[in-house]
Amino acid sequence: MTLSHDVAGDGPAVLLLHSGVCDRRMWDPQWPALIAAGRRVIRCDLRGFGDTPAATHPYRDADDVLDLIDSLGVETTVLVGSSYGGEVALEIAARSPERITGLALLCPAVPGHEPGPELEGFAHREDELLEAGDIDGAVELNLGTWIGPDADDTTRQKVRAMQRHAFDVQLAAGAPDEDAPDEGDEADGTGFETALAAVKARCLVVSGAHDLQDFRRIAARIPELLPDARHLELDWAGHLPSLERPDETTALLLRFLEDMPAAG
Repeated sequence: MTLSHDVAGDGPAVLLLHSGVCDRRMWDPQWPALIAAGRRVIRCDLRGFGDTPAATHPYRDADDVLDLIDSLGVETTVLVGSSYGGEVALEIAARSPERITGLALLCPAVPGHEPGPELEGFAHREDELLEAGDIDGAVELNLGTWIGPDADDTTRQKVRAMQRHAFDVQLAAGAPDEDAPDEGDEADGTGFETALAAVKARCLVVSGAHDLQDFRRIAARIPELLPDARHLELDWAGHLPSLERPDETTALLLRFLEDMPAAG
């Protein structure tokens, strides 16, 4: 399957990977600025989000993304990932480090993370609402959990629409017949952490002071796993800084990209 995607601009490639409560539209605020900065900018919808259908068979999002950049003739790229998109970015970088020239991770997830009480409680409540058929309730739970205090009403409505669409698409498709293909020890996080040692790209990992503790801990841990990584916590941010304060996050990304190699 070719993921639904947009491509625009000329120059070194930057690939934007959305969070699990959004789709590629979450990058609308950053899109024009990155193009104007002389980048070939790519954004895609992972399976079951936006315009990409949900899967009915085992798959890996990282495989889909690698297939996409292959189809576009992209040899190397910077990856910018939000939340689950950050997890996908890390998996790609661990598997194909020679293709990744930089990593900007906004409140990323990681494979094999053992959820703390807050995250476990959220997941349990979301499951209850979905099993009861209360899709609207599940959407509002996600908004209350993931959007920080600085998001305006327009942003909240946009996230609400993206999350509702994802639920509708994924619930209509049902679960894939089998689990995703096994990649050995990476599933429990141990092998994954070892694989990250091969990543040489410079990395910026961002956390939000208003985010769940799980994601703040993950972000603080990543510089211990990558040879060239810096952690920055934003005192105003929740889980989706690129939407909560788009101008500040765009400026942060542009500063990070200034030193990236001109290849792609």
